[in-house]
Amino acid sequence: MNVEIRKIVVCAEETRHDGGPPLDKPVRKAWAAAAVKNPYAGRYEPDIMPMMEALKPLGIELSRRLVAALGGDPKAIDAYGKGVIVGAAGEIEHTALWHVPGGYAMRELLGRALAIVPSACNLLQPPAGEGLPEDCSVTLADRKIPAAELPGRVAELLGGQPAEKRVLFLAADDRLNYEGVLRIVDLAKSGVEDLSIEFLTTH
Repeated sequence: MNVEIRKIVVCAEETRHDGGPPLDKPVRKAWAAAAVKNPYAGRYEPDIMPMMEALKPLGIELSRRLVAALGGDPKAIDAYGKGVIVGAAGEIEHTALWHVPGGYAMRELLGRALAIVPSACNLLQPPAGEGLPEDCSVTLADRKIPAAELPGRVAELLGGQPAEKRVLFLAADDRLNYEGVLRIVDLAKSGVEDLSIEFLTTH
């Protein structure tokens, strides 16, 4: 399957101050986007996965352009995200086609970009008693682990990092039980001092 790309746009900005004193180091942000034809628009297609595979080279291309726009050093990038807009003739499931090509391409360039993703937790229902279900697992740095092991794994990965590097991203979707997500956060923070959590919205 070929991906029909209409245009690619890369934009970078540098903020030296925002009304206050000048920063010692300007804050740099950038985004890269592509307008792509949706081959499934306006019709039902039971198997849309070939498009996900076909989008992988575009994910790598946009990620490389994005890193270049920020100076070319992947280690200088503190955070990243991804998003999709689908036209009115598309379906919400079509947005998921960018999940792997967009996310993993960037993580490949950045190296060990860490994220906590609730992956097998019964969070749609109210928690029963204290703690999380025994069968609850999370994905951390591309490895699925039991939630009970989360504090130790977070400490192992981030414990020796300077304070400004002790950041983990929690990917959560608005259907997840709020209290359950907070318990995952508490577990992660119990293993490392001064750990900050950033939330990413997913669909």
